[in-house]
Amino acid sequence: MTVTAFIFLGIIGAIALYAIVLYNNLVTLKHNVDKAWSNIDVLLKQRHDELPKLVETCKQYMKFEQETLQKVMQARSAVFSAREKGDVGALGPAETQLRMGLGNLFAVAESYPELKANNDFKHLQERISGLENGIADRREFYNESVNLNNIRIEQFPDALIARNFNFKPRQLLEFSAEEKRDVDIKALFS
Repeated sequence: MTVTAFIFLGIIGAIALYAIVLYNNLVTLKHNVDKAWSNIDVLLKQRHDELPKLVETCKQYMKFEQETLQKVMQARSAVFSAREKGDVGALGPAETQLRMGLGNLFAVAESYPELKANNDFKHLQERISGLENGIADRREFYNESVNLNNIRIEQFPDALIARNFNFKPRQLLEFSAEEKRDVDIKALFS
């Protein structure tokens, strides 16, 4: 073998090694997105299991607030359906409805001192609030993972590998503009 052949084989080997590294990095990114979604999914399941307990506790005190309770349960069902299907696009609006329903439920609960004093209600309210915070944190991690994945599969030379091995962009978990807008403090006190 000549020196030219060794150089040629070295270049081919380096290119192959580089392609393997790129492929492995893309696989890692894809699995990070899946792991981030799984983390959100766990919290959504936990919250899904806690909401009926909260509604049952509230029903004992809130005889005239059935519409508020029904909206929470309908939104819970929509979140469950979107989560089960893995439909990130439907999950955002469903989450918005659920968060609004819970906000209304907790606001209405303020009118029921006996309910507010109930230990089960307090515990469930704290538990659900903690889960909401966890979901927000995990959503941030998920969206960052999706963003990294989507950037890498569009960048050259990663795009060549991504196209050949069918790596797909993922959808961000976004919430409605209503949930993102600033709260009108004046309206709350009028």
